[in-house]
Amino acid sequence: MSNGSTDHYWTNKHRNNGFFVPSYLRGSSYIQKLEEVHRAQAAQRELQSAATASASLQNGHSGASGSKQAPASHMGMKIDVIERAPTSDYDDVVAPLPSKWNKDDKYGGLEVIGDGQEVKYNTSRGTKDQDHEVCSIRADHAMPNQAGIYYFEISILSRRRDETSVCIGVSNKSVPLSRPPGWEPESWGYHGDDGEVYVGANVGKKYGARFGPGDFVGCGVNFRTRKIFFTRNGSIQNSGQRESFRSNIKGKLYPTIGVKKTGEHIRVNFGHTPFVFDIDAMMAKEQQAIQESIAQTSIERLVPGMDETELIQQLVLQFLQHDGYVETARAFADEIHQEKQALNLNSNKTIDSATIKDDEDANRRQRIRRAVLEGDIDKALKYTNLYYPQVLEENDHVYFKLRCRKFIEMVRRSAEPNNNGLRKKSSSRTLSDVPNEMDVDENGFDDEMETEDGSEPGTEDQDLLSQTIAYGQSLQAEFKDDPRRDVRKTLQDIFALLAYPNPLKVKELAPQLDRRGRAAVAEDLNSAILSSLGKSSRSALETLYGQTSVLLDYLREDGGSGSFVSIQSIVDDIPKSPTF
Repeated sequence: MSNGSTDHYWTNKHRNNGFFVPSYLRGSSYIQKLEEVHRAQAAQRELQSAATASASLQNGHSGASGSKQAPASHMGMKIDVIERAPTSDYDDVVAPLPSKWNKDDKYGGLEVIGDGQEVKYNTSRGTKDQDHEVCSIRADHAMPNQAGIYYFEISILSRRRDETSVCIGVSNKSVPLSRPPGWEPESWGYHGDDGEVYVGANVGKKYGARFGPGDFVGCGVNFRTRKIFFTRNGSIQNSGQRESFRSNIKGKLYPTIGVKKTGEHIRVNFGHTPFVFDIDAMMAKEQQAIQESIAQTSIERLVPGMDETELIQQLVLQFLQHDGYVETARAFADEIHQEKQALNLNSNKTIDSATIKDDEDANRRQRIRRAVLEGDIDKALKYTNLYYPQVLEENDHVYFKLRCRKFIEMVRRSAEPNNNGLRKKSSSRTLSDVPNEMDVDENGFDDEMETEDGSEPGTEDQDLLSQTIAYGQSLQAEFKDDPRRDVRKTLQDIFALLAYPNPLKVKELAPQLDRRGRAAVAEDLNSAILSSLGKSSRSALETLYGQTSVLLDYLREDGGSGSFVSIQSIVDDIPKSPTF
């Protein structure tokens, strides 16, 4: 059985919010992307709820009367309320997991009951109908090819011990549901009454044991090998030495079951709970095979004359220099040189060392990066305008991100524990209570907002929320006529943060408020500066990472070998440095 308390906890902890992770897909690139979609949608719903609630308060709940809803106002900032959250950018890229039976995609007297994972057949029919007609039902979503392997199980709950009529398999959306899976083209099925497997025809082939009440029967597809397999009570069924059969799989395949007899009752497990069959072991074996294939690949054609260790060292060294870590690069180059000297057995051979030159631009870029990573956006803007005055003029998207990040940092500060009392006290303030505009100089930052050691926090805390609102108003005024949809949506999302007494405690807002968001802004700004200097905006290591990610995404599209490789999982497996 694919079990373990950790797996059981993992799959069940998502039930309250409708999201679940089958244990065998945990850590996969597919699930990582699916979780990104889920978090983005949850945050959007939370923000939409706040905006709608704010609008209702502003309009005295006038929405119920059918009148057009006025824009919501978050402490003086007007925001257009979108009645339906926009579709996630990932919807066309990441296929959702099947989660329940589709009550609108079934035939005859099948009844979907409970949480949508149980099906019961209650209709009585004549003998003639029973001989020729089967009622089938499909899941709400197709099997995701990008997962590489997909598997589901059913448990047969019927109490009658006589011959069962249950069959399990997969089918294309076009397959009629008045026939069992496997009897029609573009469908495959394993039938309990005879233990045979059917592939697009009503003539089957001997495959495994018959099954009935009390049995757990599973169906899986390996999209890389294009093979379908079936299990019974934790064991793969087979005919002779065949554990699975290759077929001309194409199109979207939906988990499907069919029944013929009144009283048949089944429950499906799409991964909400541990499976009886050890699908985790099958997935691990497939991943191991791909990893071994990768390990055997030579880099000789990639960089002739350089072994893997040297290539890695050069990539790291170039990354350090590219991103401005000059002193670290110099220390790393010295370490490489000492290591080569120690391994050199030829006393007459000279080991060359890398020369790391001082780079003033690198030092300046580091200074700017450090300011962004510390959340001091004003300082980053000052240094950027001082050293590279044309960069923000030529890269308005970077300028916009910096301005928005400053607003987020101000929201963070006003919501931090030492400011909670102030925020709660001031949360009811409106436009009339705060300045109409914030004093912003021509370079887009306010000198008074820069914090330095020795400043008095008491005076600053009293005006922090007002400053945040005023800054938001100036930001809104600056970009109110911008036609870009992503700009409008970003402004809507960040302004909605003010609707919460303490947004830091709302988990759906964590991606927006997380300090790690500073890194993305810092990288965008650093890349823009490098481009302005005529240099590559990305290091060789970043380029290699990006190209590998794109290639893996391409290999995952139809469930290829890329589905079994996750760069993030490889990074996560690297031993962490000890903390002192």
